[in-house]
Amino acid sequence: MRWDELFADLEGQLEHGLGAEEREAELEEERLRVGRAALRDRVAAIGAEGGPLAVRLVDRSIIDLMPRTVGRDWVSGDLVGTGAQAVLPLAAVAALLPTPAQLQRSLEPVAVGAVTDRIGLAFVLRDLARRRRPVQLTVAGGTVTGTIDRVGRDHLDLAVHPADGWRRASSVARIEVLALAGLLLVRVD
Repeated sequence: MRWDELFADLEGQLEHGLGAEEREAELEEERLRVGRAALRDRVAAIGAEGGPLAVRLVDRSIIDLMPRTVGRDWVSGDLVGTGAQAVLPLAAVAALLPTPAQLQRSLEPVAVGAVTDRIGLAFVLRDLARRRRPVQLTVAGGTVTGTIDRVGRDHLDLAVHPADGWRRASSVARIEVLALAGLLLVRVD
């Protein structure tokens, strides 16, 4: 009888030890997964179902964005309370200010491999240039409105004109060549 109790006790200790090792391995695997996550992954996990996301830009302004699409280095969505859409370069993000539910959601794994995962900011801006849509660009020091004429690898040409009109030669005040690195927000009404 004593042998039965001894073996049962040893078996229980072994199972407890193996369970603890498995739990520790799972925790380490989760730490590694979260450690590999990029800012874009956190925004993508929140997504549109997560409600409006407060974002502090590098100029310290705060916007409320309803994320819709996340690209390689940008996120697009609706600016809450304005009726406008926006493209936000991820390089312009100083901080995400998530709700507790959004914070938890942002830690969940996201599927990768969508076409938009490979599309860069310059591609999106080229599409806006092709559509000839008036835009409002937020850059360091303020905003400028106009129409994007062309987009290079790291810059764009903006025909500056009043926001309430279309691009016409007579309404263009000047052409500005803007570095994409200085771009904080692209607003499309």
